[in-house]
Amino acid sequence: MKVLMVIVDGMSDRGNGDTTPLKSAHTPNLDFLAERGIAGIMDTIRPGIRPGSDTAHFSILGYDPFEYYTGRGPIEAAGAGIDVKPGDIAFRVNFGTVEGDGSIFEKIVVDRRAGRIQDKEELVRAVNENVKLDGVEFILANASGHRAALVFRGEGLSDRITDSDPKKEGGAVKRVEPLDSSAEFTARMVNEFIEKSHEVLENHPLNAERAEAGLPKANALLLRGVGKAVHVPKFEERYGLKAAFVAGTTLIKGIGRLIGADVIKNSKFTGSRDTDLNLKVETALKTLETHDFVLLHIKAPDEFGHDGDFEGKKEFIEKVDQAIAPLKDLDFSRVCLTVLSDHSTPVSVRDHSADPVPVMIVQEGVRRDEVKAFNEFEVYKGGLCRIRGEDLMNIILDLIGKAKKFGA
Repeated sequence: MKVLMVIVDGMSDRGNGDTTPLKSAHTPNLDFLAERGIAGIMDTIRPGIRPGSDTAHFSILGYDPFEYYTGRGPIEAAGAGIDVKPGDIAFRVNFGTVEGDGSIFEKIVVDRRAGRIQDKEELVRAVNENVKLDGVEFILANASGHRAALVFRGEGLSDRITDSDPKKEGGAVKRVEPLDSSAEFTARMVNEFIEKSHEVLENHPLNAERAEAGLPKANALLLRGVGKAVHVPKFEERYGLKAAFVAGTTLIKGIGRLIGADVIKNSKFTGSRDTDLNLKVETALKTLETHDFVLLHIKAPDEFGHDGDFEGKKEFIEKVDQAIAPLKDLDFSRVCLTVLSDHSTPVSVRDHSADPVPVMIVQEGVRRDEVKAFNEFEVYKGGLCRIRGEDLMNIILDLIGKAKKFGA
């Protein structure tokens, strides 16, 4: 038995009166699948807890986020291609623009995304080659858009430090502060890195060219989301299933790499609304031929939720529905299909909420229920009832004959 898990990021919603973007959308293919499976609602972490995409995915894959999640930094670093090791300290990074006199900690952030710079490989390379620190190693890796990832490696490092990113324009770059005495050395090294990288970037020819062209300089690295990497058991060791991820989002690719899944790369998988949905589905089905478990991640509905765009979210869900039409032809005697959202992103809230998400499982022999439409107002009537994210892999393992017996 193979497993195909389709996670549509932020697809679930709280509701606008008696409807949601998912309920309002024309979704004949999702409804077809729901009628042939078992459905329910799911608290991806626990009832009342607002999940991040990172913690939600950990939980859905059967990894207790309270044990394995220390911050987004290690996941982003893994997603950016860094071989993250237990004990590493990792950060999310923005290339930003600062102006003013004095040290970088006296300069004002005028653009947290440096004009949404795209081509910055030269800048990443320059920092890696020219910044030297005593007592620690570091790796700066390029990520999508204006983003990067940073790892510090060495003895005596702690993630008990504050961010340097002021989180908004108009404020100065923050000096990193230790939250306890164990982090004083780390804070000192990170601040030294921030200063030295600024010197390298400020004087780089690419930034001179950008200034001449009237573009913001990418002359500062803004750090946030620090976390200490911990040992995460590999998915195949845990479940006996060879896994692959089909995703465009750095965060999701990072989770895949942390658990030892193969991450399928394609420049057309953007992790945004311009992603190639048909190619993603086609790739997921092709990958299912060589892997036991394939996670197909689709990001854009979450973006529309954050934008408060009801119609945009509805229309994109309809595109998703069209793209997954080939899933109706799966041999459900050999494939267990699961479709769900990782969290709700209500357009009325413009952020994640703790509202439970719709989930369905389609497989030959599963106890089919009377649900005939895949939306928040119907699936709660289904046979799965209300489950937690950490329950899902246990249910799937039992359905495909991989569950271990508990007791005699």
